[in-house]
Amino acid sequence: MLKRGVGKFHRWTALRLIPALVLGVLLPAARSSAQGPPALPTVGAGVQTSYVHTSPEGGDDTDTFPLNSVRLYVSGTAAPKIKYMFNTEYDGNNHINALDAAAQFEISPKVNFWVGRMLPPSDRANLYGPYYANHWAVYTDGIQDGYPFVATGRDNGFLYWGQFDKVKLSGGIYDGATATGTSTVITAGRAQVDFWDSEDGYYQNGTYYGAKNLLAVGIAGQVQGSDKSAWNLDFLLEKKVTGGGAFTVESQYNNYSQLGGYNARYGESDGAYGLASFLFPPAMGMTGKFQVLGKYAQANFTKGITALDKDYTQKTTEFNVNYVIKDFNARVMFFYKDTRFDAVKHNDTQVGVGIQLQI
Repeated sequence: MLKRGVGKFHRWTALRLIPALVLGVLLPAARSSAQGPPALPTVGAGVQTSYVHTSPEGGDDTDTFPLNSVRLYVSGTAAPKIKYMFNTEYDGNNHINALDAAAQFEISPKVNFWVGRMLPPSDRANLYGPYYANHWAVYTDGIQDGYPFVATGRDNGFLYWGQFDKVKLSGGIYDGATATGTSTVITAGRAQVDFWDSEDGYYQNGTYYGAKNLLAVGIAGQVQGSDKSAWNLDFLLEKKVTGGGAFTVESQYNNYSQLGGYNARYGESDGAYGLASFLFPPAMGMTGKFQVLGKYAQANFTKGITALDKDYTQKTTEFNVNYVIKDFNARVMFFYKDTRFDAVKHNDTQVGVGIQLQI
């Protein structure tokens, strides 16, 4: 269990060490960069768009065609052991956000430092994001990725992460004012163990579509000051099926105490979900694979800021029938989602189809 607070002395010491650590990597690498020009950057892009039919309880049905997301990815090598990334997103509401914007000092698999804006140590659901999730309706269950953020799960700060064979550790210090409006820094940490195949790199996937046999358990947490905390446990199992299929189980428990959460009017919330999917081996003559998926989640909201803010529970059920053409680069996802509340909010049901493409 992560400590709920970090003393002022320790935070100040850590903040003073950050420039020294970065300069220790930057100066030798900068000298070696004079030996040749930097490599050209790598550019990629992604788009998610959908059709959604919504039936709210006590309201009129609606049919919409949202442009969920358009992303531009830029990354490259500035010098030996120094990389950079700059990713942006158009969110469909005429807003363009800087997602990741960081300098990456990659000394070895065990020693990596990132400075700038990135995903802090948090739950697996945040570390895979909507483009690498196994299901379509991510971040709507009151549980997944409720950690505080400045832009789509990201915050500005300093990150260390290291890969120790099948153990991955990460920790960071982040700007509190941008994420929560409170100037006290947010400290974050995560530990993960892969019991079967290992997952390389800092970011995660919600599935590997049969590329790995995976059994992974992670614990993460964030604290701000002495009275605000959030933490989670997450689990992912994936087993290859003969012929190119896969069976996947994902589960997660999150707890938010005065930090993050889905509803700012409630000081405490917690909940868990379970997800299972089966990816069928490719049928003869077809380029893609069919997948069926089911998910159930329950989130509980307590300690409202006024007496009128009653405690309530949210229950979310989701089913997907997906056609996976090229893993995360090309997939079509048919979805059904039913959301039920026992108080405060109104129930609704959604059906639709989502399309995702990436290069």
